[in-house]
Order: sequence, then C-alpha cells, then structure tokens
Amino acid sequence: MNWITKMFSSSLGQKLIMALTGLFLCSFLIIHMVGNLQLFKHDAGLAFNKYAVFMTTNPLIKTTSYLLYAAILFHAFKGIALVFQNKKARPVKYQAFDGKANSHWSSRNMGVLGTIILVFVVVHMSNFWWQYKFGHVPYTKYTVNVGDNSLSSIPIDVTNEDYMKGFTEKLVVRPLGQVDEIIVKDLYRSVELGFKELWLVALYIIAMAALSFHLYHGFKSAFQTLGLNHKKYNGAINFIGIGVFAILIPIGFAAMPLYFFIK
Repeated sequence: MNWITKMFSSSLGQKLIMALTGLFLCSFLIIHMVGNLQLFKHDAGLAFNKYAVFMTTNPLIKTTSYLLYAAILFHAFKGIALVFQNKKARPVKYQAFDGKANSHWSSRNMGVLGTIILVFVVVHMSNFWWQYKFGHVPYTKYTVNVGDNSLSSIPIDVTNEDYMKGFTEKLVVRPLGQVDEIIVKDLYRSVELGFKELWLVALYIIAMAALSFHLYHGFKSAFQTLGLNHKKYNGAINFIGIGVFAILIPIGFAAMPLYFFIK
C-alpha cells in the first residue's frame, strides 16, 4: 500500500488522477448534453421534465451523481493546487522563455480556465439543481391525447391542498380514458425563466468558451498522461478532443441559454 501512496502523491501520480477524473467528467458532458437537448423539443417541456425526474430518482444515476460531484470538486481544486505548486517550484521565470512558441495559450492558462468553469458550476447548481431538489419549483399538468400524442399544459397551484393532497412525487401519470394526465415538477419553466436574465446567459457563454479551451488542451493531455498517445491513434484522439469536446459540446451548451433568451 505504501507504493500506492507514494505513486499518487508524486507529480506523475497527481497528473494521472487529473487525467482519469477529467475523462470521467468528459463522459458526463456527453450524457448531460443528450439530456439537455430535450429542451429544444416542442412539447412545452414535458420530455425535459421527465428526464429531470429520471436523473434525480434513478438509484444508479443518483449514486453516479455523487461520484460526479466529488470528481468535479477534486478535479477543480487539485488543478488549482497544481498550478500554485508549479509556480512555487519555479519562482523565477526563465529569461529566454517564449510561452507562445512552446505551448498553446490554453495549456498555459488551465488554472484560470478551470476557475471560471468552477464558478459557473456553482452558479448553475445553485440556480437549478439546488432549487429543484430543495427550493420552490412549480408543477405543471400535461394532458396528453393517447391517440395522436397531442398535448396541452397548465401550471398547477401547489397551494391548492385539495388538488395536491397526498401529492409528493415529482412525476405522476393518471390514465383517464382517451387521455393521460401527467403532473410533473416543472424544471423546464425554471430554465425558461432563468435564461431571460442577460447576466446568466452571458456567464454561460463565457463559461462555455472557457470549457472549450480547457478541453482543447485537457482531453489530449489526459491520453498523453495515461501513455495512450500513439501516432496510430493520435488523429482520432485529436478529432474527438477538438471536434467533439472543444467545439460541438460547448456550442451545444451555449445554444441553450441563447435559445431561451432570444425566444
């Protein structure tokens, strides 16, 4: 066990942990993106609200979520600590060092980019996740026609004790002959209202730009740290790292607040 402690306390070991947690967070980005694409469906938010219920009630997803939160915090604070350690180890800069000529801008500013992303995560979690779990999120009643899946929706007054008596679930489906009545905690409406705020939309766009640069360097750097870079695979790694994680995913996340703000 002693060699394990020495391994993960060494500079190489810490980079290895950063690589593994970073790739784990990359996998989460894909899942989160696929789920959030439900926001663009023209169904008054029903699909997204069902997704939100699934993500917060499924036991496996809930367990994975706690691992995710721990990975985010560990990755962020360990990354910031490594930046300070590197600066402390080299208090005097090289006189003939040209950073632009030796590395990409993103690799020299991973600490700054990571800090911006951490601030964004805190704001995002407090505005949506915390409110959904512990705050006030309204309910909506959807009436779905079983025959053609057409639907209508109306907000529910959760203070109406007669109607909401015994109602504690995030999602309830009541078959009523030719229609299904679906009552669900309406996170979609909270998202829609939240993204009417210019400052919040601006924060998301800035954070997604930071995420793009962070992933531009971090994704391929993780494979290099794990010793998986090889000329046979580097083309695919660079394509996925740049094309998917540094471009498509940040654009997709940034499109969501812009969609609601313009809408």
